[in-house]
This record gives sequence, C-alpha cells and structure tokens, in this order.
Amino acid sequence: MSFMFHFPDLMWTRLQAEAMGVPQLTAATEGVKEEELVDLRKAIEGAKAEYRLEGLYTGALASVYQKTRVEKICGDLGIECISPLWGVDPEAHLRRLAAEQFSVMVVSVSALGLDESWLGRVLDERSIDELVALGKKYRFHVGLEGGEGETFVLDAPLFSQRIEVRSAARHWKGDSGYLEITDAALVPKPRLRAPGA
Repeated sequence: MSFMFHFPDLMWTRLQAEAMGVPQLTAATEGVKEEELVDLRKAIEGAKAEYRLEGLYTGALASVYQKTRVEKICGDLGIECISPLWGVDPEAHLRRLAAEQFSVMVVSVSALGLDESWLGRVLDERSIDELVALGKKYRFHVGLEGGEGETFVLDAPLFSQRIEVRSAARHWKGDSGYLEITDAALVPKPRLRAPGA
C-alpha cells in the first residue's frame, strides 16, 4: 500500500495512455513511505530527459501530503507543477465529470459506509448522490481523496477509444477491498446520433 500512488489495476493504465495518444513511462517502487519519493523523482527525471518534460499535472483535490511532495520534486528539477483540481469542491467535481461524459469506475474502497457493492460501479448521477449521502453520514471525503477509495477512468472526452472491462474479480477483506481487472481492451466509442436521426 502506497501513501503517494494509486495502486489497483495499474497495468491497465497503458490503455489510458494509448487512448490519449501519449507515451507512458513506468517505474517500480516498493511503496515505502517517503522512500517511494526517491523512485518518483527518478521517474520524473527520466521523463524530463526522454520527453523534455516542462510541466507535470497532478489530480490532487485535497491531499496536502501528495501535493507538497510532488511540488518539491518538480521544484528541485525545474519543472512546473500544476494542480488544476486543487481545492475544488469534491461533489461539484464528481458531478462535472459525469456531465462531461467521463466514465469512472470505483476500483477500491476502504471507508466505513462503502461496502463491496461499490467495487466495479461506474459513477453516474445516482451513484454520486449515494456517495455524497454516505460521505456526509460517515464523514469521509466524497472525492475519495483521503484513501477512502480509488477510481479508474474508462473513458474521457480526450480518449480516442474507451476501455471495456471484460472480466474482473473482487477481493474483499474485513471492511475494505479492491477490484482486480483481469481483462480489458480499447474499443471504439459509440457513435453519437445526430438530432432527428
């Protein structure tokens, strides 16, 4: 378990990179707190050298721990660190994702109120309503920013194709678990029908 990084279903991020038409650079880490930052720094240094990286975007909403550490590494390497979602209201963020046709699947949960049924659910208006209600009741971050859960993007406006999960297995222990995607592929997006067609 890492303090810095998303870990469920990492092998499938190659499909996200392909769908966006961007190169993917990967690096291994043991996930040991603070030591994993050395591995992150090496990976960013490698990206800077290979791709002339000038800026790095984070998806941080509220994790000061993650944001400050990435900013420090970027600052040391002369790379701009950009966190466009920082401080954004988490409920508004989730609703904007749904409205803008992002397809986001819950792949891990570890917060009171989130049970095994959440694994594999794709966030839509109904599930966001449920998540917001549960977040208020059990006092967790609705954007799952405090480790309450992890998500995996299956489709986004900038994807040329969408990711189809063909098989997956749920792993549950006590009050937390994760979804292991065992087979997935890029498939064409459905064509939008013209009005009146």
